[in-house]
Amino acid sequence: MSQLDLNDRSLVLHRFPLMREESPLQAWDAADEYLLQQELPAGPVLIFNDSFGALTTALADREVWQISDSWLSQQATRQNLQMNQLDDSRVTFLSSLDALPASPAVVLIKVPKTLALLEQQLYALRQVVTPETVILAGARAKEIHNSTLQLFEKYIGETKTSLAWKKARLIYSTFSNPAVRELADSSVWTLDGTPWQIHNHANVFSRGSLDVGARFFLQHLPDQIEGEIVDLGCGNGVIGMQALAQNPEAEVHFLDESYMAVASSQRNVELNLPDDMARSHFHVNNMLSGYPSDRLHAVLCNPPFHQQHAVTDHLAWQMFRDAKRCLQHGGELRIVGNRHLDYHHKLKKMFGNCTLIASNQKFVVLRSVKLR
Repeated sequence: MSQLDLNDRSLVLHRFPLMREESPLQAWDAADEYLLQQELPAGPVLIFNDSFGALTTALADREVWQISDSWLSQQATRQNLQMNQLDDSRVTFLSSLDALPASPAVVLIKVPKTLALLEQQLYALRQVVTPETVILAGARAKEIHNSTLQLFEKYIGETKTSLAWKKARLIYSTFSNPAVRELADSSVWTLDGTPWQIHNHANVFSRGSLDVGARFFLQHLPDQIEGEIVDLGCGNGVIGMQALAQNPEAEVHFLDESYMAVASSQRNVELNLPDDMARSHFHVNNMLSGYPSDRLHAVLCNPPFHQQHAVTDHLAWQMFRDAKRCLQHGGELRIVGNRHLDYHHKLKKMFGNCTLIASNQKFVVLRSVKLR
């Protein structure tokens, strides 16, 4: 039986240890606690979507595979293991695109925000689980819908739910190998006004079409830059692709903390702009961590204002700080954002300047230049 009290003061868990500023938000929730209260058989454990490593840290004395689309989540897990002086040699970190190990004894799933990602994960699990595998999923009660349960029933088999506990619920599913159609590894759609076919893996934002913020941003990108441009938080890479098209002498770096986002960007450049692959670079990373200072000519960004289910602007702030550090003097940060987020005042305070490039009823495109 595997039980652990995540409120035990002997276990130190940080929500986001990679940030320069400590986040006050708790690194686990009631669904994590509820999952760890369950009796689990001995044997290998697959853990999906463990946001900050709470489940992995609690079960680190077992043979664990952690599967995540988030590079940041995996780094947070590594740091939480280290801070608790736990051996991480038995933990294998896999991206959401890696093959899964066969015949796990236990599968623990934190239900992700994106239903398409859950579907992809359940489809992949079908290839490796057995009827003896204990399959448990957890989330806040309000995040478990009929559509969630239907996916488990479709891909795994008989599915039941628990009573609510501290506003969390569990899903119990038993594998019976129901017949299903093959699931495509990405969705595909045509970008308006171009011949480009855009491929989006399951966890990429606005998977079925171009989001309205990016659509507006595409109309107001810089051109004729000779140097290095970063598409920061690249998603499917459409912004970076347009930067390649408008800046034929530039090199473009596609950066995101999502493995699926970077893979989507790379596939989209390969298929739509194959002649530009030599000046395209793809990195899964924590924003611009590790990049040299005073080097980049431009950073393009459509910053997120949420982390999983939490609404927060600390990711955007860190993107802006990293951009300022890495831009050369005279280099620019250009962003698109919702009008109500007040990025204009944040950027003016940080850079000493901020210019409104364009606006509509919902979005603004802003430009700040790194001055001496």
